[in-house]
Amino acid sequence: MEDRFKNYVIGVDGGGTKTVAALADLDGKILKLGRVGPSSPRNVGIKRAAQNIAQAIKKVFKKGKNGRILSAFVGLPAVEEEYRNKKGEIKKALLKQKKISAILRGKVTIGSDQIVAFRSGTDERDGVLLIASTGCAAHGWKGEKEVKCTGWGWLADEGAAFWVGQKAFQAILKELDGRGPKTLLTKIVSQKLKVKTKEGLSAKIYSKNPTEILPLLSAFTDNAARKGDKVSRGILTEAAKELALSTKTVIKKLKFKNQKFPIVLVGGMFKSNIILDTVRKEVKKVAPAAQFIQSPKAPAIGAVRLAIEKLNE
Repeated sequence: MEDRFKNYVIGVDGGGTKTVAALADLDGKILKLGRVGPSSPRNVGIKRAAQNIAQAIKKVFKKGKNGRILSAFVGLPAVEEEYRNKKGEIKKALLKQKKISAILRGKVTIGSDQIVAFRSGTDERDGVLLIASTGCAAHGWKGEKEVKCTGWGWLADEGAAFWVGQKAFQAILKELDGRGPKTLLTKIVSQKLKVKTKEGLSAKIYSKNPTEILPLLSAFTDNAARKGDKVSRGILTEAAKELALSTKTVIKKLKFKNQKFPIVLVGGMFKSNIILDTVRKEVKKVAPAAQFIQSPKAPAIGAVRLAIEKLNE
């Protein structure tokens, strides 16, 4: 069947490690996905981010063969932080890419990866997102009001995988120095990273980009906690309480406490039962009617939904 007369939208979920573009029909059905490298302006700069976004879009749509694109929504990290006033610059850099300039024809919106992640789990416009992955952020929307808490980069992402990995690294060195309790973490991490001494561990950690290696220790921490390690359980419980604190702060500022609203949970940290159960328990103390949603869908579906909504504005 000829599809040259069909209309489509494109949703892009940009990230620090990968960029995923989704081609969808006007009902939101995803027809094709394209994945390339990172597109976080914070990590790779605006020019490189635009190049990778363009490459991802090109993978899912070719001009003249697949109809036309009516709307595109691109969600990127750091847009709500230091790049809030540079959305126009990012859009301009993207539309300069020859691969896709004729495809988009200016019909593109630059937004946050956080709103994309939120909408991947719900059709509601009001609610709260809690991301807990390498980094973390709590973000809420209610009418025209918007509140964000934490998510200020790896130096201040309390409760995220990087933060947990850092705590695990410290706990291991405390044991090996003789200034802290014994922990199963020491054995597990030594085996996984193939090191035998604290000097070897230190060299392993510092020889790599800390944002790449420290988050790996969070999975080892959960593994140790599942086996009953008290130190690991303590680290994960503290992480969960930090995540819950950020979420509760957003809830209070948006006056959601006595209302029914969705909380979309996104990120690998929620694979930990300690993290998931503790966050739920702590948040329910202030918002008993909150509905927790663990988004099973790729975040790109959120960008698709936002692209479709732009058609009606």
